Amino acid sequence: MKKINIIKTFGYILIDFLLINASFILTDILLNTTRYKKYTESYLMISIIFLISFVLFKIYKNVWHYASIDEFLKGIIANITAYIFSNMYLYFFNPRIHWKVFIINTIFIVMFTLGFKLSFRIIKQVESKYIKSKIKYKENVLIVGAGSAGTLLLREIKQNLFLNYNIIGFIDDDRRKIGHYIAGVKVLGDRNSIPNIVELKKIDLIIIAIPSLNNKNKVELINICKNTGCKVKILPDFEEMIRDDKALLKNLRDIKIEDLLRRDPINLDLKGIEEYITNKKVLVTGGGGSIGSELCRQISKFNPLELIILDINENAVYELEHELKFKYPNLNIKVIIASIRDKNRLDKIFNSLRPDIVFHAAAHKHVPLMENNPAEAVKNNIFGTLNLVECSDKYKVEKFVMISTDKAVNPTNIMGATKRVCEMIVQAYDKKSETEFVAVRFGNVLGSNGSVIPLFMKQIKNGGPVTVTHKDITRYFMTIPEACQLVMQAASFAKGGEIFVLDMGEPVKIYDLACDLIRLSGYEPNKDIEIKITGLRPGEKLYEELSLAEEGLTKTKNNKIFVAKPLEIDYNQLKQKLDELHLAAQYDDAAFIRNQLREIVTTYKSYLEVAVDC
Repeated sequence: MKKINIIKTFGYILIDFLLINASFILTDILLNTTRYKKYTESYLMISIIFLISFVLFKIYKNVWHYASIDEFLKGIIANITAYIFSNMYLYFFNPRIHWKVFIINTIFIVMFTLGFKLSFRIIKQVESKYIKSKIKYKENVLIVGAGSAGTLLLREIKQNLFLNYNIIGFIDDDRRKIGHYIAGVKVLGDRNSIPNIVELKKIDLIIIAIPSLNNKNKVELINICKNTGCKVKILPDFEEMIRDDKALLKNLRDIKIEDLLRRDPINLDLKGIEEYITNKKVLVTGGGGSIGSELCRQISKFNPLELIILDINENAVYELEHELKFKYPNLNIKVIIASIRDKNRLDKIFNSLRPDIVFHAAAHKHVPLMENNPAEAVKNNIFGTLNLVECSDKYKVEKFVMISTDKAVNPTNIMGATKRVCEMIVQAYDKKSETEFVAVRFGNVLGSNGSVIPLFMKQIKNGGPVTVTHKDITRYFMTIPEACQLVMQAASFAKGGEIFVLDMGEPVKIYDLACDLIRLSGYEPNKDIEIKITGLRPGEKLYEELSLAEEGLTKTKNNKIFVAKPLEIDYNQLKQKLDELHLAAQYDDAAFIRNQLREIVTTYKSYLEVAVDC
């Protein structure tokens, strides 16, 4: 391949040499320059100057089939440079040459050499149009956004010979652009014109190509486009595209439910995160789960000395390990298969690996399942956390960050009550340890294992019905990457003993969420796909809360992170109650477990009690 490239380069140099000399001959004919004998004797030297300039400006390294204005300008600069140095040569060796002769000669050189190279681009364009004309079925496409991203996307579509897209026009809210052409495609109107243009031009697909769009405008645009009945694709925001590192066309994706959440972008203090993660040994429990695996991805960006991924599920961490090794080949990864319930195993792991930071994301989290298996919830969530806390204290971990949930606030289910006990353990232990123990509390994350979104999508795929437990039930939502970024940021603010609460935005009606997902799938709710109300499940609340009344919330440096006021918790009293709870769990006595949980978490009421109160 290298040999072929060298032969090609020498071929192009030879052609340029002939074209430069052809320009001399044409100048001779037009201006009778043969009377300047020394000028004709300088042909060879001037040709060499031009060729050296072309080589130095890497003109022969460009792929001229896809040349843009950048390559064209580079060609012009290379010619101007050669012109200056040729003038200097003639000034010293042939000062009698008239300036007009050499200017005209240089114009011919530019026209011939650049014209030859741009001919590749023209041939490619003609070839592309010919091939695309042979494609029988084409989708009529409307691009929303006539800015940089939209223009680049148009260029990529044109260069893709086998893509069956027929670009009909642009949509842009900048009135100055409407009626004008960009790369041969007309700007047809603003967002309000979309329904009429779709009908008039028989549009099949709308592409939203404005990565910088704020959430309010994004939601409005998506709704306008979806209401036309067309397929809709979107270019994600710049952060997502940089993370995926793909061409614009490959970044094009269908509308996701995340796009309809009115969530503002996150501003992170990267330096603050970097200071406590870079060159540190970081342990993530539950590393194969939704939150744990994303934490591992985010942590990997900050060059930890070692990333220790601990999980009981070997398949999940196996996939994650391969993903991270491919993306971060220099990352030192250690995968540990272990249960957080096994204290002796954890002790050996901590003694051997000596982690500096622990992110604790391992937990049983499914509310109805834990309601029917309370002993398992207690053993895993509470005593698994206690094992980790004790090991972290014993082996001088710098920072311990526990992932909590909004279900821990005034819990009505076993899962929420166990997570509240975990928060209390973390806060109580912080007072007697050198380790900074903190918890981060947030609501539901979109797309996590077992969450409502994948369930709804499966039900829609099967033709319905989509099951919602109550028409008025609401939940807080955020994306998994957003939650993990804020967890890492909150940890950078930690001094010990805090419960950080993430700003989840406005609560979302699950019924409305089901309607949005059905529409995104191309159907009409309760027409094509039925929504069935099934009744609240055991332990399920109509709404969730993010903080206890007595905790209060104060702001941090990040407007999406708040800190709850630490409550006074006596560890010795807590430990005594935990011992009694441990006994109840060993006996697998559900009533005894619930009573002991009430002793520890005074705000805990079972869903049956809540139903009676109502």
